[in-house]
Amino acid sequence: MANTAHLFRRQSSRDLIQQATVRSLDELELRELRSRLVRAENGNRNVVYGATNQAFVSDIDPPMGRILDLPPPSSAPPTVTGPIAKLSTQTSVIDQIVEESVVPERPDDERESWDSKWTFLLATIGYAVGLGNVWRFPYLAQKNGGGAFLVPYFVMLLLQGIPIFYLELAIGQRLRKGAIGVWHEVSAYLGGIGISSAFVSYIVALYYNTIIAWCLIYLLHSFESPLPWADCPKRLYKNFTYDIEPECVVSSPTKYYWYRETLKASPSVNEPEEVNYNVAIALITAWFLVYMCMVQGITESSKIVYVTAIFPYVVLIIFFFRGITLKGASDGVLHLFTPRWESILEPVVWLEAGTQIFFSLGLAFGGLIAFSSYNPANNNCYRDALVVSFTNCSTSMFAGVVVFSVIGFKATSIFDSCMEERTALLAANKTLNLPVCNLQKELENSASGTGLAFIIFTEAINQFPAAQFWAVLFFLMLFTLGIDSQFGTLEGVTTSLVDMKLFPNLPKEVITGGLCFSCCILSMCFANGAGSYIFQLMDSFAGNYSLLIIAFCECVGVSYIYGLKRFADDIELMTGSRPGLYWLLCWKYFSPIAMLTILIASFLELASEGSSYPGWNELTGNTDRLEWPHWCIVVAILLIMVSILWIPGVAICRLCGINIIEDTEPAWFPTNELRDVHGIVPHEPTDIEVSLFCIRPDGSEGLCCPTYGPRERPLDEEEEE
Repeated sequence: MANTAHLFRRQSSRDLIQQATVRSLDELELRELRSRLVRAENGNRNVVYGATNQAFVSDIDPPMGRILDLPPPSSAPPTVTGPIAKLSTQTSVIDQIVEESVVPERPDDERESWDSKWTFLLATIGYAVGLGNVWRFPYLAQKNGGGAFLVPYFVMLLLQGIPIFYLELAIGQRLRKGAIGVWHEVSAYLGGIGISSAFVSYIVALYYNTIIAWCLIYLLHSFESPLPWADCPKRLYKNFTYDIEPECVVSSPTKYYWYRETLKASPSVNEPEEVNYNVAIALITAWFLVYMCMVQGITESSKIVYVTAIFPYVVLIIFFFRGITLKGASDGVLHLFTPRWESILEPVVWLEAGTQIFFSLGLAFGGLIAFSSYNPANNNCYRDALVVSFTNCSTSMFAGVVVFSVIGFKATSIFDSCMEERTALLAANKTLNLPVCNLQKELENSASGTGLAFIIFTEAINQFPAAQFWAVLFFLMLFTLGIDSQFGTLEGVTTSLVDMKLFPNLPKEVITGGLCFSCCILSMCFANGAGSYIFQLMDSFAGNYSLLIIAFCECVGVSYIYGLKRFADDIELMTGSRPGLYWLLCWKYFSPIAMLTILIASFLELASEGSSYPGWNELTGNTDRLEWPHWCIVVAILLIMVSILWIPGVAICRLCGINIIEDTEPAWFPTNELRDVHGIVPHEPTDIEVSLFCIRPDGSEGLCCPTYGPRERPLDEEEEE
């Protein structure tokens, strides 16, 4: 009887130990699941931010082993004596269960990752905030109604800008591939979207770096005293006499230096005339700098990102405090933001607001998808989309204040000089040919793009004390604004090439070098007298229409092919919260309609008004609007077609059984672990969702389009095997 009681007590103790062991394992497993996904977010030094797979299992520092305080594999097991020795069997069972509870990782996942959340945010902000924020938004605002322009600007931001930005961050983080791999994963028929993004990014990077080269030229000459664009140069005649350059006299020193000294502009695009060696050397230097910054990869470029993303804000703040202290600054800022409400009724204002939002955020290039693919699976991409989007728009408005405070100073100086001349003529009783002085006209005489940066702003800097210092700051700011946008643009191309293993035997550094070298060779077409006109041609046609079409196809691909419900489920797994009804409506209806409207309106405007470019006229010292020749129109059409034809081309080839894109590696996603961490239960569509998005019982939705999931194996199926 005593033996029976003793055996019963031993059995009860064993049962209690097993129950406690199971409970402990459940708690430990939940803690481990959270630690695997959250420690990278919290900045644990032992975990590389974004290396999701590595954060789950590490041979060097096993997370579960650390929690259980188990010895490292290489260390000798401690000697156990006394009553604890009786639990050796249970301990071995615990070890075995713990070992089996760790979900096996893909051994071949060696994807790069961001070293911190701040690096990712700064890189994304640097990519989105570019030259357009400084030299295009202020011009569009004062041209299209001043403060009234902000109404269509923010409407288009909410309907088009943020939803697509959010979509690209989420789909890249979900599928963890570049643009080509992501859209091929959504559907084999949509792989052309990624190829089109890569082609557009390559073409835009090709000519965008020309701006960086121009900034380098001005930055180098900003150290000269006096500044070379402060006064007109002198011409030496054959009789050894000097005279001021007549072409500069009829124009202005800044305009002459830009068109004749820097660009060596020819009369038209048909007359390249001479090779511009200064621009050629600057282009080679610019591409070398881009390569040196990108070759390190995103894991080693955090210091570069911190400099290129933060420095422009430092300079803008310095210029802000300098600008608001200038005479006439208030007139310039009031001119920028004084609303002219009648302009809201003009369709072109809405068209330009939507276009500015779209290109200011850098949508459809593939760069955002590439950047987000290096994030952890549980990164809050929703918060990132809001932070970066509103930072971008706030930067545009802040840059507008800075620019127009300086333009107000310039306009006031010209107006005061005009009034002094007029007063002197009246005092001398010379009433004929009196100059007309109009401050508002001078304020409206601003320009967009290169004209604003290299002509108008430099003319204002000429009147600053210590003009060299301000010139260095300004062009260094433009350089950093341009180069980090260039990183994101090229990253969309390199990530796609690496992920698709088009060159499997070449490391990423070699692929990046090949891209930069090929771009450098092709960019020599800008190093001649007609180079600035070729730049205008590519800037007008290479990206605008193609990017709108690509983004439209992205919304259609997610909403009607991948499945809006499935996409919302993925975001809920990653962030812990489900996207609201507003975002679903934007992705499925509002954003595609807005982009399609802008695209059609752009084509109608192009067909009715045509397109032209500013050609330099040395006799008048000004630019004339010239029509593009026929060969330029053909080139423009080719630039658009070479990008967008991949979208239908890949789908048609797929229907014919031809696989252009070979991607046999399925997307990896820790579905079960994310579900356990966030405590997510399957979402049942509400009546409103069923009505608005046509969700059917079989999971398909909308316009009878079947949905296709990613070609991946669920983790629970892997565990069963």
